Amino acid sequence: MHRIPTRLIPWLLLMPAMVLLVAFTHYPAVATLWHSFFSTPKGAHPSQFVGWENYALMVDDPVFWRAFSNNLWFALGTIPVSIALAIAMALWVSQRLWGRGLLRLAYFTPTVLPMIAVANIWLFFYTPQYGLLEQVTGALGLPSHNWLGNPDTVLGAMMVVAVWKEAGFFMIFYLAALQQIAPVLAEAAALEGASRWQYFRQVQFPLLMPTTLFVLVNALINSFRLVDHIVVMTRGGPDNASSLLLYYIYEVGFAFWDSSYAAALTVVLLAMLGVIAFVKFRILDRRTHYQ
Repeated sequence: MHRIPTRLIPWLLLMPAMVLLVAFTHYPAVATLWHSFFSTPKGAHPSQFVGWENYALMVDDPVFWRAFSNNLWFALGTIPVSIALAIAMALWVSQRLWGRGLLRLAYFTPTVLPMIAVANIWLFFYTPQYGLLEQVTGALGLPSHNWLGNPDTVLGAMMVVAVWKEAGFFMIFYLAALQQIAPVLAEAAALEGASRWQYFRQVQFPLLMPTTLFVLVNALINSFRLVDHIVVMTRGGPDNASSLLLYYIYEVGFAFWDSSYAAALTVVLLAMLGVIAFVKFRILDRRTHYQ
């Protein structure tokens, strides 16, 4: 029996993960980039090389720019709020409270619910005239409002759903990070007469920066990959007011059957996420303290 050389053992151990990573991440990305330079085959007309034509069409596509703008506002509106709520909830449930386990469960429950179920729950909340939100506003004497049918409020309504769904998920990471902070730091801060806010701002938050960096990248990805809620609740309407980039890609690829243009849109989305993530790591990593 031949013995496996020692230098090959680490590569063999890494091979299953490397195969999955290449097969489901790198290869699809490269294939998408390749297909974006070709036209979409239609019937007897095979695909042809068109170069940068799909990207040129994108520049003149008003729906793309509307979805791009919506996605930027969606990210700016959901990421800071989700992280702030996650930190606040983690700080609260990390204390010794009666029923702390039930409180943690209540915060984390929206995370484990299926996205389609969440969308249908909030669709009932936002339903005009008889939805839960309408019943509350009606009891307060406020006028009825179609939250998902108004271009001025539909994107904000979708932001609320995303924050409700994700804040509890991010809370788990902050809760784990808070439990890793040595209790002696709190005792030392108390002896120095520091208030809770001073202890959080000068001790806890700097030590939470590695977690914040991780959560920021995940929140960014989540804000650009939302499609389930839009399909169920608005389908991008009204007048593309709630259309986000991934939903527009889905619509182009599977409703309009323009796979090449959808590939070009996907490449732009991947490039944009990569650049933003790289900038975040370059800026925040310098301010991050690793224990």
